[in-house]
Parts: sequence; structure tokens; C-alpha cells
Amino acid sequence: MQKLIEFDEKNKVFHLHNDKISYLFGIEEGGYLSHLYFGKRVLGYHGQLRYPRVDRGFSGNLPGSLDRTYSLDSLLQEYSGTGACDYRTPALDLQNEDGSYAVRLVYQGHKITAGKPKLPGLPAAYATDEEAQTLAVTLKDELTGVTVTLLYTIFKDLAIIARSAKVTNAGSSKVALKKVASMQMDLLRQDMDVISLPGAHANERHLEREKIGQGRKVFESRRGASSHQMNSFIAVLEHKADEFSGDVYGFNLVYSGNHSFEIEKDQFEQTRIVAGINDFNFEWQLEAGESFQTPEVLLAFSSHGLNEMSQNYHQLIREHIVRGKFKHREREILVNNWEATYFDFNEEKLKTIVDEAKELGIEMFVLDDGWFGKRDNDNTSLGDWSVYAKKFPNGLKHFADYVHAQGLKFGLWFEPEMISHESELYKEHPEYLMQVPERIPSPSRDQYVLDLTQKAVRENIVAQLSALLDEGYIDYIKWDMNRHMSDVYSVALPKEKQGEVYHRYMLGLYEVLETLTTKYPDVLWEGCSGGGGRFDTGYAYYMPQSWTSDNTDALARQTIQYGTSLVYPPSVFTAHVSAVPNHQTGRITPFKTRGAVAMSAVFGYELDLTKLTVEEKQAVKEQVALYKKIRPLVQFGDFIRLKNPALGDQCAWMFVAKDKSEALVFDFGRLAQAQPTLTKTKLAGLAEAKVYEEVTSKAKATGSELMELGFYDPVVRHDFSAQMYHFKALD
Repeated sequence: MQKLIEFDEKNKVFHLHNDKISYLFGIEEGGYLSHLYFGKRVLGYHGQLRYPRVDRGFSGNLPGSLDRTYSLDSLLQEYSGTGACDYRTPALDLQNEDGSYAVRLVYQGHKITAGKPKLPGLPAAYATDEEAQTLAVTLKDELTGVTVTLLYTIFKDLAIIARSAKVTNAGSSKVALKKVASMQMDLLRQDMDVISLPGAHANERHLEREKIGQGRKVFESRRGASSHQMNSFIAVLEHKADEFSGDVYGFNLVYSGNHSFEIEKDQFEQTRIVAGINDFNFEWQLEAGESFQTPEVLLAFSSHGLNEMSQNYHQLIREHIVRGKFKHREREILVNNWEATYFDFNEEKLKTIVDEAKELGIEMFVLDDGWFGKRDNDNTSLGDWSVYAKKFPNGLKHFADYVHAQGLKFGLWFEPEMISHESELYKEHPEYLMQVPERIPSPSRDQYVLDLTQKAVRENIVAQLSALLDEGYIDYIKWDMNRHMSDVYSVALPKEKQGEVYHRYMLGLYEVLETLTTKYPDVLWEGCSGGGGRFDTGYAYYMPQSWTSDNTDALARQTIQYGTSLVYPPSVFTAHVSAVPNHQTGRITPFKTRGAVAMSAVFGYELDLTKLTVEEKQAVKEQVALYKKIRPLVQFGDFIRLKNPALGDQCAWMFVAKDKSEALVFDFGRLAQAQPTLTKTKLAGLAEAKVYEEVTSKAKATGSELMELGFYDPVVRHDFSAQMYHFKALD
């Protein structure tokens, strides 16, 4: 394998590179690491980017030095600590046993290895020895013995660097970590914007872009989950950059809990980016000899705009995050009963939906909330994962056998991290509930959070789910989480360790997920948190797909799915056709449009099949048959965004086969006009010289024509329209 990481002994510079990117940083005076460059591949480096020496007023200098021109307050650094005259936001903040907040991290050594090491207890990208190389650089605080090992992995074929940090207390006294970021990057003055993905429940991941100004800006979640409100990703990009041009830096944290992305433009108009676990209510007691491993951040670079960045993330998530037998397998078309029945169902009522699903060609039936305990509403029975005999007098397996007999797979909804006051589990183990002593805990959706920091709680979840899964009739599980954390306290931890609860909860969850997904590899696991409240790369490590949003409205989903695709490939997000008026928005959209939006991801239905008209049933049959034909292209082709729904009255995206032999285009209109403006759609990602034929119209054009000239969008005399174009290259 080619050398991907080199160290220049003369210039003291590390160079990580492949055919697409270079990442350069060096060892400066005093042993501090200086960031030099991250961008397009450079063939070599001869030391010309040594940070200029300038005397800066009120920027202190190295201990014992008379050189006023060298300050950590201005140096572009790789990983900074507190108490060393760098007044910008630090990557590491810790309190020593003597009460001081001080750490000086200087270079001690490094090691280059093939492949990529696992991060204990955490989800992370993986790679073979032939696919990646890893650099581990050790920094040390000489006084306390605290060391920080910075991990950098570069992939052979991707414009992505994986970074994380491991802090080890190699001294003799305890230290308290107040903040420990996964990575830091300092950039010289540029005219740059930042993109984030904010939102709300049923309104997730809107693409928001703003200019980076002076001061400090934080994009974060403090909810105990990656959240609907702010996804665990940002991009920093040239002001002129767009979908197809300009430099873009992506930062994606592989973590499902509290996160923080800090951007600070300093007094010299340099920009510092720090990303990792949120330091809100965080404090980790690090005893002598102990280590703390941070989650990793996936740094992407693109010189051709946002689409190129996204495609690198999509490939990495598909090939180096998602695991197991479903990694490259086409996912089944399902119908979920939730919006059809809510809690009001029994076996006979469900069988009518199953029968219709069979006739329409649907491949899986998923039984949602209400099958367990005494669950007739949402204020009871969470934690009691036994079958509700009133609804299933013959047992759940009896119903699942019926589903299988109709040729469908059987799926089941769970919410294992939660507990109801009205439950057998709470009666037996009130201490399992997360709550502050002597305070009444706050409900949300009439439910409470189980304390996953406790081993007994984790074992209880595994035992209850295993008892059902061991029966062998469950093909799919939807794992939900319908509230965020409050009353954050663990009775299993002493008072000085309560700052560890948020992160220990995530470690506990990851342990449970690793146990169950490893034990039951034939089950397809789908993540959910009230829709997209825990839609992140960390979750994709355990669950190859996640419910994108509880909002199934086709118009709203265009914006949600557009933003989601900035980082995540369509193969990991699910989308369903639902009834109209839509349950979340009340909007009425055409069946064709609902199908086109949902078919742009892992496809399914969220409605009562028994109430469809004859015409609608025929439409479902046609959609199902069509999706089965285009499914490989949608789930595993290259996804390209063409028109942003937030910037106008249209939305468009496309899928292109890896060999460019086939392309699928979805073009959506919003509000019809009496005197419409004529518009065009230009494609991307095709082979210029190939001749493509549109399957329906039989029109022919070269890839160059379709990309440079495009074609006129049809004038449609109704709101919320959708067009699909299927192009195939002629031999």
C-alpha cells in the first residue's frame, strides 16, 4: 500500500495525503503543534508556511522566553489547553489536584500504523490495513504527567480525516476534565460562512448558512441526544462556495449525545473550530493511570462545493460506518400501522392491513407502539416488554406467524430507554429511573428516562429484548426515544462523579446496542427518536437506517431530506407515504408527489391500506413495483442535490449509478402560478460523452447536453407537483 502518512524530520512536519487531500501540521518552538494546511493534495512541502513571528500586544509568550514575537495566543494550533496565554476557546480544560486550571501540551513522540484502531466503547469509522493509515501523536504536560494522544486516520480513497483525542493521567494525582474536545482546527483569515443543520421535532435539519463574524459561536445540543434541534455537524466554507464549487470543510461528530461545535474568529481574524462532547454539566474525574477517549470527528474537504463533500460522507458512512449483513443489502418496503391505528388495534384489525400489504406487493409489516404491557395510551407500560394479552390473546408469535405466512417480514417497535410510572418495572425498581434525590422528576410525554449508567438497568433491557428476540419471529426492530433527558443524576455514582452522567449514559447505550446488534445480526435495526431526534453517524454504526422525521408531509420532507443529505446517504434514512390531510401539517398533496419524495430514500407506507380507494391501491402497486426496480440506484447510487427548496419554489435531486450508466431525477414544484416563469433543470455527475435515453419519453441526449443545457421543467397547473425522469445510457 502507498504511504499515506509521512514525517519530515528536517522541518518537523507531518504530511497526511492521498490522491485527493493533504493535511499538514508541524512541531513549533517549545514543542507545540502548529496547523499548516488542510485542502487539495500537494505533492510536497518544503517548510515555507512556518507561522510568521510578529510582536502582538497583550499576547503573552512562552515561559522563560524573551522572544515577544512568538505567542500561543496567535499561533495556528492543532490542540490547545488552558493557562498558557492562549485566550481563545481551548480544546482541553482541566483542573489539577491543587485547584489550578493549567496544562501545557508539548510534543513527545508519534507512531504511524496501518489501518484504524477501534475506539473502546464508542462507535467509529473502521478500515482495514489496506484502506487507511493512522498517526498517533503524543503530547505531554511535564508537570502533571497528563498526556494527550491525538489520533489522525486518513483513508486511501476518501477526502476525509478521522480525528479524536485520548487523555491519559500518567501522573500520580487525580485531575478533573472540564472540557475535552475531539479535535481543533485553526484557519488563517478567510471570508467564510458556516452551515449548520438546526430544526425541531417534526421539522429537522434545515440548512442554515451564516457569515462567520468576530467572537464565538456555538452549535450544540444539551438534551442528552444529538437532537432534532441541532444536528452533530457543521460545514465551514468559502463565502462564494455553493453546491458545485468552492472550498468546503465538513465536521461530523460520531456521537449520539450532547455535542458542541465552537467557532471563534479571533482578534487577528483567524478562525478556530473546536468540536466534541459538550462541556455543559460535564466533569470527568480522571484518576492516576486512567484514560478518557473522545468520540471521533470526521473532517471532510471538498474543492468542488457541498455535493462533493456530501458524496465523501455518503461513501464513508456506507462503507466504513454501517456494519453487518444489511450494509449492502437492499432494504424491504414496509408498512407501519401507527398512523393507521395508533393504540386502537387488535390482531384481527391488523390482519386486514397485512392482507392488503400482501396484495400490493409490500414486503414487511411493522407493528408500532401499543403491543406490550397494558399499553392503550402513552402514559403506561414503558419498561414492561411483555405482550399485551388483551390485544394478542394467542400471543404475538401467533400474529407474526400470520404475517410470515402472507410472505411478509415482521417488525416491532420498542422504546427500551424509557420507563412509565405506571409499569411493573417501576413498581419493582423505582431506583432505575433517572432522578435527582428529593426532587420530583419532570415527565415528558408522560414518561421518564431509565438510568443507563447502571449495569442492572442495561442488563434488564438486554434480558427483556432477548426473551422476545430468542423466539426467532422478529425480523426488524424500530428503536425509539420519545423524550430528552432531564433530572440528570445517577444513584449509582457518588456526588463527585455526577458530571459524568451524560456521557456514561451514552456509553451504557452503546454497550446495550453493541450487545444486541451483535447477538441478533439477522435483525434489521432502525433508529428513531420521535423521528430524527437522534439521527447521527454514531447511531448508524449500530443501526443501518433511521426514521428521518415524524413529519411525513411530502412538502416538509423535501426540506428535511435535502438537509439530511448534506451528511447522510439516502440508504440510512427512511421515508414513507402517508395519508392526507397529513397528520402533522393538515396539507393535501398528490399521491404521486408523496411517492416521489418517499422513494428518494428507504421506502415504505405509514397509512391504513384498508381505507385506500381503488385508484390509490393501483397507485401503490405501481409505486411498489417501480421502487423495486430503482431501489439499487436509490439506496447505493451517488446522490446529488440540484435545487434547494429553501431558495425558491422548486426542489430537485438525482441519483447516479457508480458506472454512470443510469440516472434518476426527481423534480418537485411547489405553488402553481397563473403566469409561470419558465425554468430549467441541469443535471450533474453524468458521463459527458455517453448518450442517455429517458425511459418514458424515449428522448435522447448526451451527458454533456443534460449537464450544460439541461431541459425545461413542465408547466404544471396544480400545487405540489413531482416529476421523475429515468435516464439510461445507450451502449
